[in-house]
Amino acid sequence: MDATLHLAQDPTADALLGRSPFAALVGMLLDQQVPMEWAFKGPRTIADRLGADDLDAHDIAAQDPEDFAALLSEKPAVHRYPGSMAQRVQKLSRYLVEHYDGNAELVWKGVGDGPELLRRLEDLPGFGKQKAQIFLALLGKQLDIRPRGWREAAGPYGEDDAFRSVADITGPESLAKVRAHKQEVKAAAKAARAVKKA
Repeated sequence: MDATLHLAQDPTADALLGRSPFAALVGMLLDQQVPMEWAFKGPRTIADRLGADDLDAHDIAAQDPEDFAALLSEKPAVHRYPGSMAQRVQKLSRYLVEHYDGNAELVWKGVGDGPELLRRLEDLPGFGKQKAQIFLALLGKQLDIRPRGWREAAGPYGEDDAFRSVADITGPESLAKVRAHKQEVKAAAKAARAVKKA
């Protein structure tokens, strides 16, 4: 994998995401309840604190859970909830070691079609349907991993010029559009809840 990504809006963090399938998966895992850039900067921060150039699923799976949680909790913390996210990252690492010999790229390498890839992504710990669809769209739109039917499997996130998720972020301008879309969705959900209560 060798791509130019702009998800963290930080050249060093983005360089790691663009060359490391596992780092990209960890960034996606961290992408909840924090700003997108913070989440996708997380893999670089973890690698730096481990004294490594890349993340290694075997290494992270073997870390002492308390030590790994402390590593993610160091200031600045890798996530708003560093302890629970440390557990999730280790769970994902153990799954990859068990099912893919620690090689994250094997999750999508040689996959038959979009629905199969979506199923494999949904099987990953911490990846529900929406997160799996967003990552599938990221693979297709920015990493040229496009098995037959990938757009359909990615649902609305696979659409061209959608600006719905990290799959559509290629720089500051598109980041602003994605952020505006997320705010619209939140506002619509809030309005719908208010109508229900009335």
